[in-house]
Amino acid sequence: MTITPPDLSVFETLESEVRSYCRSWPTVFDRAQGSRMYDEDGHTYLDFFAGAGSLNYGHNNPVLKRALIDYIERDGITHGLDMSTTAKRSFLEKFQSIILRPRDLPYKVMFPGPTGTNAVESALKLARKVKGRESIVSFTNAFHGMSLGSLAVTGNSFKRAGAGVPLVHGTPMPFDNYLQGRTPDFLWFERLLEDSGSGFNYPAAVIVETVQGEGGINVARAQWLRELADLCKRRDMLLIVDDIQMGCGRTGAFFSFEEAGIVPDIVTVSKSISGYGLPMALTLFKPELDVWEPGEHNGTFRGNNPAFVTAAATLDTYWADGQMEKQTLARGEVVETSLLAMADEHRRSIVSVRGRGLVWGVEFADKERATKVCARAFELGLIVETSGPQSEVVKLLPALTISTEQLDEGLRVLARAIRETA
Repeated sequence: MTITPPDLSVFETLESEVRSYCRSWPTVFDRAQGSRMYDEDGHTYLDFFAGAGSLNYGHNNPVLKRALIDYIERDGITHGLDMSTTAKRSFLEKFQSIILRPRDLPYKVMFPGPTGTNAVESALKLARKVKGRESIVSFTNAFHGMSLGSLAVTGNSFKRAGAGVPLVHGTPMPFDNYLQGRTPDFLWFERLLEDSGSGFNYPAAVIVETVQGEGGINVARAQWLRELADLCKRRDMLLIVDDIQMGCGRTGAFFSFEEAGIVPDIVTVSKSISGYGLPMALTLFKPELDVWEPGEHNGTFRGNNPAFVTAAATLDTYWADGQMEKQTLARGEVVETSLLAMADEHRRSIVSVRGRGLVWGVEFADKERATKVCARAFELGLIVETSGPQSEVVKLLPALTISTEQLDEGLRVLARAIRETA
């Protein structure tokens, strides 16, 4: 694809240097539909990024768009803080009947604010309030958000450094396979807990991602998650699962922890919960943990009613019949087969292929290769990003609704990009 350099002057002169994604994809996007994005010059791109997981059902999904337009045209409430509205009631009723009740999950629902880091902050605050302790255990290569509390339980040194102040009350532990099986799981963690001379501040909670997205598509085994849940129960710590990127069907089931058969004490959800890319987040927790005083945690934009509308439509359309999970797992098998073939072709350069459902990563021995692959893929009309502490992993995050033809097309482009950057 030949791309005419776009006019980026206003972005480069007026917008902050903090911008990042636009540097990887140097064009000016104009519109999008499904798994396709179009720039202002008419070039077409296949999207394997999906708004960092916020667009599980594609861009401008027509069913969700229709529900949103109808709501806006009838002057439905847009901004409502935490007031009761018909849009919120509809979402809560559907979330209970379609998601929570069939899974026998007893959670109360909190709307903490519009972003994932809002959900994490409220989860950490609640855990500390319930247990009366300050420390939170997280894991190596974790990512939980960019506000100070979330950064304190995030592993990436570059992002942590941006805080500008000490990040306290967080203690990292090895994620699954971090020590490559040389040490029994949780040996160090449990030894610190039981030793009064360890200097370890007893935690209120443990926060974990079942698949570390930004950390490099590190997949926790179901057995490891079950053992972690058991450890938390035995040692009087709350278990928080951060399902912000991996929830809403990304790994197959609606919640990524379902495969392990565990029931976390607290769950954070955001990104694709609205279904349409509208800001929305949930903090879910067991009823006995609902010790908040009215107004103790609030926020101006936690009542995003247009997001409630598209979220309710998403649940009705994609989760009422159980087919979405089957489709995601089937397409995930297609991705895995294709990536393993690429790994076999490039044995010296591809270190690992790993993932679940429709989130996959390809790790390269040359840490700079992944960035080159993503750049070449963009030139060929495919949008993919890197992840991992050194951006050494090409991360695939296509919409769950992507067609089999588009999925095959994107995988072919990726294979070509790998060959042409060798």
